[in-house]
Amino acid sequence: MPLPIVHHVRTGLRQAVSMAGEALLPRETGIRLERRMRGWEEAGKLAASDGVVVSFGKSGRTWFRVLVSRYYAHKYGLPDGQMMEFDEFHRANPSIPALFFTHGNYLKDYVGHDRKSELYGRAPVILLVRDPRDTAVSQYFQWKHRMLPRKKVINGYPAGETGIDTFILGAEAGIPKIIDFMNDWARELKLLPNLLVVTYEDLKADTAGQLGRALRFLGEDPTDAALADAAEFASIENMRKMEQENAGKLAANTRLKPGDAKDPSSFKVRRAKVGGWRDYVSEEQAAAIDKMVRERLDPVFGYAS
Repeated sequence: MPLPIVHHVRTGLRQAVSMAGEALLPRETGIRLERRMRGWEEAGKLAASDGVVVSFGKSGRTWFRVLVSRYYAHKYGLPDGQMMEFDEFHRANPSIPALFFTHGNYLKDYVGHDRKSELYGRAPVILLVRDPRDTAVSQYFQWKHRMLPRKKVINGYPAGETGIDTFILGAEAGIPKIIDFMNDWARELKLLPNLLVVTYEDLKADTAGQLGRALRFLGEDPTDAALADAAEFASIENMRKMEQENAGKLAANTRLKPGDAKDPSSFKVRRAKVGGWRDYVSEEQAAAIDKMVRERLDPVFGYAS
């Protein structure tokens, strides 16, 4: 495991080069440079990781991160309230794995390809997926209230005002893009024998059970009591409470901090409602969206029926 300073230096260098590129280079050249630098940073973490958690944005990654952070912190006596970012827990206790959390956005810009089996074949991989219709709606609120302007630029998200129906149906950031991400993984599932798929819906229906399944995949032998404690700590109600308490704290982890404490739609923990996407579209739009998912999404994940 490289010293933590290596990863800090990579991050700092990436940020410095990206800022210079944004200021001095033509727009497209600056975007390519920043994506490549982010891929370089991620490649370093991937090489040093003991396990990987991959997901499209807004598929429950922060929730899963809180669950595993609570489990490892409670088991190994680390301070409460810490959230695992990469190797901080491992450095505190080498028995805790260094977990690399990624949306898989940038590695291909650095290595030159997106073959999952070659990129992720070394370590255990947890693929966290969610119904692309719910993911798209949640991503809309992330984009509208929480996403940094530069992240919109380098990932090709809409730059101006866009209605929710246009956003979730658009190829830039909506359901088609999410389906492409899921289909890319579906094509290589059989090439990654050390991979576990965890769905957001299963995690919500049986949080302790699915957390236990994931932890055992990572080599742990969790007790029922430890799983129940983590599930209670990471309940929607408690995470929402933590986010409200973080609202006015400058040092609070921004992953669990509202964009605007007065606007519930800007919270990271917003509704967590399975099938809630239907509340934002007409019946005609819902029928067209259902048809799109049935026709385009690989059925392996169970959402295309």
